[in-house]
Amino acid sequence: MTNETTNETTNEPVNGEAEAAGKEMTEENWNELLKAVFHNGIVALKMSFSDVEGQVLNLDNYGPVFVFRVKDQDNADYYCGFFLRELAGRFQSGNSPEIWMASFFHELMKNKGGNSMPKPLASEEEAKAAVDNVLVPMCIAAVTEEFAPEQVHAGLAWNEEHGPVFEAGFPAITDGNNVCAIPLHLLLTHLQLNRDPSELLLQGMYKIREEHGLE
Repeated sequence: MTNETTNETTNEPVNGEAEAAGKEMTEENWNELLKAVFHNGIVALKMSFSDVEGQVLNLDNYGPVFVFRVKDQDNADYYCGFFLRELAGRFQSGNSPEIWMASFFHELMKNKGGNSMPKPLASEEEAKAAVDNVLVPMCIAAVTEEFAPEQVHAGLAWNEEHGPVFEAGFPAITDGNNVCAIPLHLLLTHLQLNRDPSELLLQGMYKIREEHGLE
């Protein structure tokens, strides 16, 4: 492994970024933004699902999060959460946000019977158990299967800036950066929103391959 680390954190707001965005707008404008994004989310999902509901939550480190619930043909409920910045970015880009949002629910519906939002992790012990028993095995399996039979590096590490991270990369790449690292708290937050945290790692790894002309 080289010593360089790419910290792929996608477009979600983190900590001060959400606060800074709020300070640049009046409270009224901020509330209008949240209402507009929420409304657009409902409209987008109703293009694929007839029964859609949602709510806006606020996470300390990530700001507003939009949790939507849709029903399938068997009347089962499926829940999935999205960050403010990623939704706003999708709607502004016009890059088929309705298809993108629906894709998460179609993926969840592969497991029949519905799902619910995971219970908030109430302690460090619960968070550690979720990391050790769910998050790490899921991410290792995803990156090894995605790039098989190529050898990959995947596991926990420590980053001076971000603290505990999950690293994934390609030992065969020896010239330049060959690792992406995602903060554990970000991966865990995706898991708590019924999102696949390994997608962040796969995006980072494909970016590395592109940088080295392997895609």
